[in-house]
Amino acid sequence: MSDLAIAAHGLHKSYGEKTVLDGIDLNVPTGTVFSLLGPNGSGKTTTVKILSTLIGADSGQARIAGHDLATDPQKVRAAIGVTGQFSAVDGLITGEENMLLMADLHRLSKSEGRRTATELLGRFDLTDAAKKPASTYSGGMKRRLDIAMTLVGNPRIIFLDEPTTGLDPRSRHDMWQIVRELVGGGATVFLTTQYLEEADQLADRIAVLNNGKIAAEGTAGELKRLIPGGHVRLRFTDPTAYRGAADTLRDAAREDESLSLQLLSDGSQRDLRSILDRLDTAGIQADELTVHTPDLDDVFFALTGADVPAQSNQPKEAAR
Repeated sequence: MSDLAIAAHGLHKSYGEKTVLDGIDLNVPTGTVFSLLGPNGSGKTTTVKILSTLIGADSGQARIAGHDLATDPQKVRAAIGVTGQFSAVDGLITGEENMLLMADLHRLSKSEGRRTATELLGRFDLTDAAKKPASTYSGGMKRRLDIAMTLVGNPRIIFLDEPTTGLDPRSRHDMWQIVRELVGGGATVFLTTQYLEEADQLADRIAVLNNGKIAAEGTAGELKRLIPGGHVRLRFTDPTAYRGAADTLRDAAREDESLSLQLLSDGSQRDLRSILDRLDTAGIQADELTVHTPDLDDVFFALTGADVPAQSNQPKEAAR
């Protein structure tokens, strides 16, 4: 277990008669990004609050950075940093003053606090804005400042609870790069997100939380392979070629109006080659071929039975 930054077993949490977490297990290897997905109200933020010592679990055990969550909460707090859903930035003071305030909370000396603040403001491209009130910052700048403040104590494990909600696409991609750099520097990142593309891009492992339980866990590729429904779509402009292809590929579903055929496929090179070889043997060429394989949108919908979050990218077909 020494290679695990987070090891939790049987976490339960209820509020009155409402069970939020129903005995979940989580194992997060050191130096990785672990993403927790789930519908709104599924318990993602509750999980972060428990693991970061903000609230207690009703039952279950967890070790964070090797420290027991129940018996050594102070050591856990010394090893972690938390960026919550809502910014901790104080808009009435400057970005630099926010950083120095955080340094004081970590009991750094004045010289060390100023050095750390200067270094992190530069790292997050906030030096020019350091003397300006944080209320004048854009959403992306506030989020960068929020994470910079989280890093003042040099945490080994960083909890990011929906860190890019409300950010524009450029700011979101900037945040992704920050996460990659944090992990490249040896940190472990526990990420909750409503953006399925975000988990796909960043996470080494993903867990889907639904109705208080982990519905599935694995790499993005492993989760996608759980869901059937991949297909190849062939489109023709010549009705004669379309009819010939339909006769050749009798297992295909026909769409006569659009002159298109759809075949079940896992999208593998071998599968595509088999389809194209059958067409070549018949002397037929498709005008357009597209491949759709299940993505995290499909996984989310299938495992949770919920609507795909509005912010997520919708399934796309890859043109070939």
